[in-house]
Amino acid sequence: MSAHAPVAPEIRQAYARYTLTDSIRNSKVACILVMILMPMGYVLDYFVYHEHLAYFFKLRLCTSALAALVFVALRQKGWSERQYRILCAGWYVVPAVFICLMIASTEGLASTYYAGLNLVILAVSSVIQATLIESLVAVTIIVSLYLGACLLGPSTFDSRMFVNNGYFIFCTGAIVVTGNFFYNRLRFLEFSLRHELNENRRKLEESNRKLVELDELKSRFFANISHKLRTPLTLLLAPLETLQQRRAHVLDEPTRQLLGTMHANGMRLLKLINDLLDLVRLESGVMQIRREPVAIGEFIRGLASAARQVADDKRLRLETATASDVGTVMVDRDKLEKIILNLQFNALKFTPAGGRVEVRAARAGEQLVITVADTGVGIAETNLPFVFDRFWQADGSSRRKYQGVGIGLALVKELTEAQGGDVSVASQLNAGAIFTVRLPYLPAAAVPVVDKDEDAPAESSTGSRGGGTVSNDEWLANLYRRAELFPALMPVAEALRPVESGRKGDRPQVLVADDEPDMLRFLKSQLKDQYQVLEAVDGQQAIEKAAQFLPDIILLDMMMPEKDGLQACRELRQRTTTQGIPIILLTARADEETKLAALSAGANDFLAKPFSTTELHVRIKNLVASFHFQHQLARQNQALETAIEQLKETETALVQTEKLASLGRFSAGIIHEINNPLNFAVTGLFTLRKKGKLLAADQQADFTEVLSDVEEGLDRVRVIVSDLRSFSHHENERRDAVKAADAVTSALRFLSHELKDRVRIEQVVGADQIIWANKNKLIQVLVNLLQNSLDALKAKAFPAGERATIWIEGRVENGQSLLCVRDNGAGIAPEAMDKIFDPFFTTKDVGEGMGLGLSICHRIVQEFGGHIAVKSEPGKYSEFTLTFPVEPPPTTA
Repeated sequence: MSAHAPVAPEIRQAYARYTLTDSIRNSKVACILVMILMPMGYVLDYFVYHEHLAYFFKLRLCTSALAALVFVALRQKGWSERQYRILCAGWYVVPAVFICLMIASTEGLASTYYAGLNLVILAVSSVIQATLIESLVAVTIIVSLYLGACLLGPSTFDSRMFVNNGYFIFCTGAIVVTGNFFYNRLRFLEFSLRHELNENRRKLEESNRKLVELDELKSRFFANISHKLRTPLTLLLAPLETLQQRRAHVLDEPTRQLLGTMHANGMRLLKLINDLLDLVRLESGVMQIRREPVAIGEFIRGLASAARQVADDKRLRLETATASDVGTVMVDRDKLEKIILNLQFNALKFTPAGGRVEVRAARAGEQLVITVADTGVGIAETNLPFVFDRFWQADGSSRRKYQGVGIGLALVKELTEAQGGDVSVASQLNAGAIFTVRLPYLPAAAVPVVDKDEDAPAESSTGSRGGGTVSNDEWLANLYRRAELFPALMPVAEALRPVESGRKGDRPQVLVADDEPDMLRFLKSQLKDQYQVLEAVDGQQAIEKAAQFLPDIILLDMMMPEKDGLQACRELRQRTTTQGIPIILLTARADEETKLAALSAGANDFLAKPFSTTELHVRIKNLVASFHFQHQLARQNQALETAIEQLKETETALVQTEKLASLGRFSAGIIHEINNPLNFAVTGLFTLRKKGKLLAADQQADFTEVLSDVEEGLDRVRVIVSDLRSFSHHENERRDAVKAADAVTSALRFLSHELKDRVRIEQVVGADQIIWANKNKLIQVLVNLLQNSLDALKAKAFPAGERATIWIEGRVENGQSLLCVRDNGAGIAPEAMDKIFDPFFTTKDVGEGMGLGLSICHRIVQEFGGHIAVKSEPGKYSEFTLTFPVEPPPTTA
């Protein structure tokens, strides 16, 4: 406990009681010292103040008498705590008062008896170990009494003597107060630690007492419940064996299999109950050792023959060997049989196919040594100290591969030690294990055989005696022995699962996953009439079969090897193909935590063992029906979504067709309306060209150039109107070898009045680059793209140092002729990228465009076997790339 840690109030109260008791005891000692030492001061009076000898002697006797009264008062019971504190102060107040009277009666301030007050102050520290408050009070009282004695004394005031005496009294008091402070601090810390230690010891003793009681209750409970369970279990096994032996010929195969499953699991349960009962008997000391002569060699060979079928089924070699000097030994046959059978079956369980199990017996001095060795999976070195602990398992998880409850080896240890022996194990992981049992070697000839009492338990036998009627006791003994010999291992043939194919017929498919073959077989027998049953023996196999067959429902056991039910459930829910399949978890635990864990893992339902088959059928039926309904609903939704998409596409096509039809009608009208003004303009140009000859010679060149530009513009209008008609009425036109540089130059000349002094043009187009297309339409495409770039440049405010620029690049690569038009304008918004080539789509304001430019470009480029691509980043750039084939089309060639 830290000195600064908070202290519980109960500890402070206990410490106060403790210090009071200690203070009373020490105050009694101080009173005795006062009663003895004060009269002894008579000798000092004789030499120092002989003239006051008689008076001082009376004062000293009076002091001793008063100290005696304080002593008697402290011995009385019933005083309150406050009264005790006052009485405890009496022992130092009384001598201090009388010493001060002596000082006042003699020389006052100059009296040498002030040293007696120092002794009283030191006694406050060394005799009663007063607290800080008590020390301060005592020092204050004594100093006050001394000052009073100095004032009442006969001598005149001597400052030197006052400072001298006062200094020593004050220093003594300061030392006492400081020492008591630290002493009591350590004392309180020690008391707190001791108090906590005592409290913890008390709690530990109480807990230990409760544990002992609980252990006794547990032992009694196991003994009682084992006895109670054996009776109904025996009454179940007896009719089962009767049905199997006498009625087997009238029962069908499924019924016989069901009876066999019930009998096998009943025998397993009986063996488990017998093992628990043996452990309880050993713990309580009730089990007795009954030694009898046993031929060890024949005994071991007989036990090995009982397990031979299990070894052959697993393709294991089971070997026995007995040294020639062993012979017949006095042992408890029943207990030795349990020891060897447990070790033998344990070795068979943990040894894979093709391995070897050896049971050997030898004599080592005065000990009988029996070893059971195997070539199995072995035991990790860290687990060796716990092998013989009760209910301990190397793999305690819900995914363990080997089943068991951890009783067998614990029973081996208890039975061996009960006979005065010991058992040990030596093993390495993946290198097998060797169990060694050492028992006292008692030769049969050295110990007389005692006949058994009539009330002794009947010796177990495997059949009736002489073919007569078997008594009830003999049948029970025989049953218990067969239960002991009953292996906890399932035959390999029963653990193998049949090869399964896909769906057959219209029956729903159910996947059952359980590592217990009996439970798997039982569930299949209950479901196979209504469902097609798939089987899995662990969680990993359940996941794989679910992904392969996509069953209508999955039944998962909670505890399985490889992956337990919870992990398998989570992985099935994470997979797209299996996430919608209903899952029911089966478990022997029915607590709320397990239920919540199952539902959190994604299970649709939860069944605790034992469960009703009727309930199982109902839950499976409901979940399968719901699953099928969801499937039908999903298919209908998918069909509806497909129909809606088709309707949208049809609607889009109809709208597009109507747009084109409207455009055709519009084009037909506008061509008629525009052609007349164009004819007038062309006629006017012809007239102006004639008039231009009348101008001065230095003006004719400029005039002719202007007329040429106007004429080219009018031709451009005529071409655009024609292109509009061709857009709405698609016609194949002749392709020519157009020089890319000439097309770019013409397009730039059309826009020269807008580009001049406002936009920088960077052009890199090879003079020999050829594009197979119609020149006018190619120029139209380039003009549209350049016009778009100009509009994008106008919409952007350029920072200082950056200028509006259009890059035009032409190149030939990978058998394609490319033209790129790039600008550093406002760019295109991402949401418009998929729509910019749609007819009538535009991002410009009303009156600034019809939304046909890029659509016409796209149509023209496709018409000449090319394609147009666009890249853009808003606020930075836009780039259109025209790609045309380099080779001429076959018709032109």
